[in-house]
Amino acid sequence: MNIIQLEEKLQTLTQNLNKDDFIFDFLLAYELPKANIAKLRKNSDVNTLELNGELIVKNKKLFFKIVDDAKTINFEKILKEQKSMRFVFLTDFKIIKAYDLKLLNSLDITFEELAKNSDFFWPIAGVEKATLYEEKEADVKASVKMAKLYDEIKKSNPTNTKEEIHALNVFLTRLLFCYFAEDTDIFPNSNQFTNYLKNVSCEDGSDLHIHLNTLFDTLNSTNRDISNHLKEFPYVNGGLFKEVFAPLIFTKISRNLIIECGAELNWSLINPDIFGSMIQAVISDEHRGTNGMHYTSVPNIMKVINPLFLDDLKESFENSKGNVKKLNELHKRITNLKIFDPACGSGNFLIIAYKELRKLEMDIFKSGQMLNMPSIKLSQFYGIELDDFAHEVAILSLWLAEHQMNQEFKKLFGDCTPTLPLKDSGNIVCGNATRLDWEEVCHKNEGDEIYILGNPPYLGARLQTKEQKEDMNIVFDGIEGFNNLDYISCWFYKGSDYIEKLNCKFAFVTTNSINQGEQVSMLWSHILKKDIEIFFAYKSFKWTNNAKANAGVIVSIIGIRNKSNEIKYLFENNLKKEVKNINAYLVNSNNIFIKKSTKSISELPEMNFGSMPNDGGYLLLSDEEKNELIVKNPSSEKLIKKFVGSQEFIKGQNKYCLWISDDLKELAHNIPIINERINKCRDIRNSSNREATKKLAIIPHKFAEIRFKNTNAIIMPRVSSERRNYIPTGFLDNTNVISDSALAIFDAKEWLLGVLSSNMHMVWVKAISGYLGTSIRYSATLTYNTFPFPKITQTQKEKIEELVNIILDERDKEYLKTLAELYDPYKMPDSLKKAHENLDLYIESIYRDKPFSSDEERLEHLFKLYEKMIKEENQK
Repeated sequence: MNIIQLEEKLQTLTQNLNKDDFIFDFLLAYELPKANIAKLRKNSDVNTLELNGELIVKNKKLFFKIVDDAKTINFEKILKEQKSMRFVFLTDFKIIKAYDLKLLNSLDITFEELAKNSDFFWPIAGVEKATLYEEKEADVKASVKMAKLYDEIKKSNPTNTKEEIHALNVFLTRLLFCYFAEDTDIFPNSNQFTNYLKNVSCEDGSDLHIHLNTLFDTLNSTNRDISNHLKEFPYVNGGLFKEVFAPLIFTKISRNLIIECGAELNWSLINPDIFGSMIQAVISDEHRGTNGMHYTSVPNIMKVINPLFLDDLKESFENSKGNVKKLNELHKRITNLKIFDPACGSGNFLIIAYKELRKLEMDIFKSGQMLNMPSIKLSQFYGIELDDFAHEVAILSLWLAEHQMNQEFKKLFGDCTPTLPLKDSGNIVCGNATRLDWEEVCHKNEGDEIYILGNPPYLGARLQTKEQKEDMNIVFDGIEGFNNLDYISCWFYKGSDYIEKLNCKFAFVTTNSINQGEQVSMLWSHILKKDIEIFFAYKSFKWTNNAKANAGVIVSIIGIRNKSNEIKYLFENNLKKEVKNINAYLVNSNNIFIKKSTKSISELPEMNFGSMPNDGGYLLLSDEEKNELIVKNPSSEKLIKKFVGSQEFIKGQNKYCLWISDDLKELAHNIPIINERINKCRDIRNSSNREATKKLAIIPHKFAEIRFKNTNAIIMPRVSSERRNYIPTGFLDNTNVISDSALAIFDAKEWLLGVLSSNMHMVWVKAISGYLGTSIRYSATLTYNTFPFPKITQTQKEKIEELVNIILDERDKEYLKTLAELYDPYKMPDSLKKAHENLDLYIESIYRDKPFSSDEERLEHLFKLYEKMIKEENQK
């Protein structure tokens, strides 16, 4: 099912409404066969549609009804009447009300919003959505409130040293615990902490530090020979209140904020994993970026946990229902699991994993009617975190998660182990995960079932600090070519070492760059040779959450295990697909690595860099400078060419260059402005530290690297937005010099432009090229030379040229628009889009007779063809 096409069909359906045919066109959009639609039109149900506006599609379990007023209809009554259906769909063609009786999800939208909500009805096309989890609004409010409090306290308290920062951070951690404690029955009375501060401290905050320190001492002591107003506070233990710091200064505002945080927020509704978001809200961007502390939202954590181990455990539970022996075996299994996050931050992944296992344990007890006490222990959870404060918060968060789950247990079973005094809270180690021996943190014995998970720091090669570069050297000792790898590669490599030949699996959230470009062969050739495999992956998606200062990042999620015959899954657009293999590019294909090539494997004409001036800017001219020069010196026009790179070509910007051949050098020197520019170019080159650049000072009138040919050329931008469905490319004549920010194919034919303008080529580009941020970095050696294209006949070339000329004609009709505007996916003219689609269909027919159903299928075909062509090349 092509989701984009589906949305387009639904959009057309709502904009060009035909009430009589709506439901049939709707079902066609969801790929119900035309023959089935024809039968539906003929059978007796259609009479019902005509008389009552009702239609039942039995094989899809869909009840559809046209109503007079969707707002006032008795929806609940209809749901009861149609309880055997999967979907109930009501509309008055102004409002749509629908219900999924399997997932218990509802839809209440305007009729025009149908296309935006197409995913609700995906199961009609046989596609079940992967389960998603929603953020809680309470979590976000708490994060914002605490950040505001933290900022206010900082105004009165210096944070110039590590010790001062640590003291403030520990104070915040203690506040968090007390807020949770008073709202979740850890403290015996509701709002006990907040009311204590409100009642005993001065309104101006002047004595607040005294009362807080007294309270913290009480919580750290078993002695109850104390003032009456403190006696009801229990002994906490765990070291949380042990450290002694210089007293903080509080104001009326900060006191009020402390009290408001307790009084206005219901901390019992907040997940302990929100601590991660809070940490992001109170630590500087520089700190967070350097040490890689990322808050990962619950929905994204579940994308890791579910396929890594939870789906399997839940399936085992479903298969064990009604069998006490099997339920006991499953319970024993989950109480012996080890969960390890070697970049745990404030403990987000560990907390969610702990809570999900506790929920499963309760389900087991309910199903087997067991009266056991909870047996899943915090000591089953392991972590490594570089930052001391985050490490402390991770420990605290696990305690609070344990208490929350104990409360849940008590509601269901009437009794539970008391939370206080606090016990050991997991095996969380403060240290550098790239240098620690993971086995010393999380011991692995034969028979252990261990799952490693997390969201390690990303950091491309250029962003790594000196210390992180040394980390890379330590991890990849003895391996060549690792210097351009992202920092997260350390975790994948160490993880693959850890799990080898054991009952262990791991899954990490990662930037998608380690599955693109040259990083793929650099990293994955070493990992996948260890007899392990990728068993699930979420392909690239934009990851955002509600954390303060959140920035969207393009990520993937990759799960690794020892080789197995068990099923593998690829997730994309929240769809789950069973596949035979997942290679390092996250494609359903064999494990092959696309390596740079100096020539095209498809025997296409040579592609090379454009010309590079290395001139300090003195051989380049703006539009204004060019015009002024020609007005003053008309003879200079023969020394000027248009200078076109990626930006100039795509955005229609004008730039020029002095292009001075040796036979015109004398003319150039006789024009004062040009002569001055030549002399300055010579000076710049002479002042360089590079010997090669200094040598160029003897030809200051020329570019440093000249690849210009006196013919037409195809220009291929080296950088282009990934949003575009096609990289804008085209022809330039010999009055243009292609710059080194683009690539050039000289004396190229129109059929080649057609190949490069096709969707088949674009699918390869997006999978194989590297990326610069969210922009594609096109490479002659990695992208173009590796692109598999079949040999074609002269007749096929002529047909491609015919289709390309239609595209060029459509562009010319829109000559006032730039290529950036024409190829914006939201602004692309329909006629140009249609011209490209016609070219795409023909190019695809060259690969095979059967049409492709998706880009994923196209890519799988290209990988197979690449593999075949490489084998044939090696056999020559």
